[in-house]
Amino acid sequence: MAIDLDRPYPLTAQQIADYRRDGFIKLKQVFNAEELAHYGAEITRLTIALNTQTLPLEERTTYDRAFLQVMNLWEESDIAREFVFGRRLAGIAASLMQVDGVRLYHDQSLYKEPSGGITPAHADQYYWPLATDRTVTAWVPLQAVPQDMGPLAFFAGSQHIEFGRDLEISDESEHAITANMQAHGFREVDEPFDLGEVSFHSGWTFHRAGPNRSTQPRSVMTVIYMDRDVRLKAPDNHMQRADWERWCPGAVVGQIIDTPKNPVLFDVAVTA
Repeated sequence: MAIDLDRPYPLTAQQIADYRRDGFIKLKQVFNAEELAHYGAEITRLTIALNTQTLPLEERTTYDRAFLQVMNLWEESDIAREFVFGRRLAGIAASLMQVDGVRLYHDQSLYKEPSGGITPAHADQYYWPLATDRTVTAWVPLQAVPQDMGPLAFFAGSQHIEFGRDLEISDESEHAITANMQAHGFREVDEPFDLGEVSFHSGWTFHRAGPNRSTQPRSVMTVIYMDRDVRLKAPDNHMQRADWERWCPGAVVGQIIDTPKNPVLFDVAVTA
């Protein structure tokens, strides 16, 4: 089967404007069924093989009930590496951020098991020791995600709000951030994903997900991109220090994060 993950997915000026306004966008038909089946089988295999969660759902914390999580699958398999290094997703990320190139921060699979709980409201960049907000996460469902499976939901325009940025994902973040979003009238976009539909959200966009009430796992692969020229900042919290050590080993505060774990995945000059 011939698969070309480097095939461009052109964006319109309106789509880029919508992303900049809302802090997220959902795009239809980024992948076809054959591509998702091929790479999804390997991502699922790796998630099951590498997952270390052994507790039953009822004995886990809120965070651990949200999903099974395995990171940097690209280092474990040539097939996973093909997917993570695909220029189609990376090109979309560069276009949305309006930058000349993007690097990999890290990837992660997120499998919300049947009866899995909510993903509490949070902003990803709480965890990242990055000096700018030029980051974006591609959230790639490996199957359609109907409402009862717990699709990712976004608070439109919330990337500009500082309240809640100091909260790690938890019961506290769910209650405090959701209440603040509602109090200030931020629209929550909580809708199903069609097969092949992919969302992209900024590192400071607040988002959450409902529980998986279906009988099937909600299987998702994510890739986190950062501006090619982003610099490491001194960590603000212990989670950012842990991320520095794990995802940017060898990077130096104040310098571009150019390490073997953070390769350039898209460069406009190379494309041109």
